Amino acid sequence: MRAAFLAALLLAAAPGRADPPPPTPFSEVFAQLAARLLGVVVNISTTEASVAGLPKDAPEGLAPAPGSPLDQFFHDFFGDNGAPGGPNGISPAASLGSGFIIDPSGLIVTNNHVIANAEQITVTLADNTSLQARVVGRDQISDLALLKVDAKTPLPAASWGDSTKTRVGDWVLAIGNPFGLGGTVTSGIISATARDIHSGPYDDFLQTDASINRGNSGGPMFNLAGQVIGINTAIYSPSGGSIGIGFAIPSAFARSIIDQLEATGKVERGWIGAHIQPVTDVLAAAVGLDKSRGAMIAQIDQASPAALAKLEPGDVILDYDGKPIERSRQLALLVAGTPPDKSVKLSIWRDRNQREVALKVAALDPNRPPPAQPEPEKPKPAPSVEALGLKLAKLNGDLRKQFTLADGVNGVVITEVPPTSAAATQGLRPGDLVVAIGRVPVASPEEVQRKAAIAAKNGAKDLLVQVERGGNSRFVALPAAGS
Repeated sequence: MRAAFLAALLLAAAPGRADPPPPTPFSEVFAQLAARLLGVVVNISTTEASVAGLPKDAPEGLAPAPGSPLDQFFHDFFGDNGAPGGPNGISPAASLGSGFIIDPSGLIVTNNHVIANAEQITVTLADNTSLQARVVGRDQISDLALLKVDAKTPLPAASWGDSTKTRVGDWVLAIGNPFGLGGTVTSGIISATARDIHSGPYDDFLQTDASINRGNSGGPMFNLAGQVIGINTAIYSPSGGSIGIGFAIPSAFARSIIDQLEATGKVERGWIGAHIQPVTDVLAAAVGLDKSRGAMIAQIDQASPAALAKLEPGDVILDYDGKPIERSRQLALLVAGTPPDKSVKLSIWRDRNQREVALKVAALDPNRPPPAQPEPEKPKPAPSVEALGLKLAKLNGDLRKQFTLADGVNGVVITEVPPTSAAATQGLRPGDLVVAIGRVPVASPEEVQRKAAIAAKNGAKDLLVQVERGGNSRFVALPAAGS
């Protein structure tokens, strides 16, 4: 066996055998794609004023708090962060990123954080032509921006693909400007879809193992048909280099944003005023659903479309405008993508029955003030009562002061959570408020105790409990018997 192997090596090294083998059909696909697509990808460099001593590597609107788990997500892939020493501690900072042409007239897509705070934007084409670019529009929430350059001749342009048809395991090409090296092609597969990396309310990233590094940000991810199915935006890396975990904004989401930026220079999103949470297996069982699906309403803003449609906390939205909701984040994306003033139909689950509700979507106002809180009732002292495995008490002035509870909040305050209880595993703690059992508000610990006893007597294992902390509401499932 070894002799045969050595003979094969000698044969390969013999005269006349030095030429490389012909390319396989698969490598030919990559080579042809790269040759066709490199021309639509551009390098983007910016100059901006940065304060000496402060890091410039945190993109606007996506930067994690120092020391948070998101510190290891690099949302920009810039090369040179500049050096201090300018007048008044201000020095020009040069940044590098990528983009791609979507129209022969010179429209270019990139990430918002690539051009954030830029005083000057320079786009370098594949033939090394440098052009000054202006911002057509930008959207901080989605981290997308649209630029325009004025070229003397029509430019090659990329075509959009449908990211919803992308499967885990599909091959992709990423082209960009890593470390300022210019048009660089890498390949890989789609590792996962619908990834939530906690960078914003509409996370729905494609994950890939194609090498993505600093400078690739804003560049395109192509499928094997040569269509853009994603915009490379972030990597997961403890060191800053590629470890094979990159994230791209799906084209199905990005395209509608870019279309709005081209038309009006801004993005308008739909809003229904319903704060939602995932439906876990335990919550699904508590409300009588066959499996964990949909989005549970935890809280509703006053005078919102959801309030006008008489939706209630505890309702589970199963279907939005004809589209099934399998996970709660789908609903946020669908609502945001709905034009304001459009009427939609919802299928909701309430009281173990499915029903239809219609509402008119409003426009999201980023500066919308929080809903007004009702006037508090006069506190009356009450002893602690045990229910649901917790110790509960009616709110009074002393308890508000002890747990720093605002005057405008109401409910039954949790005064003690046994460390081994089901409530503890759900993350409840003293100072949290029990505001409703199911969708029925409760005002006293005795009321909670009575409802739990009735449910246990009727054979219910878990009760759906609405709790509130810091003005935010959510539902948990707690044992009716209090274990």
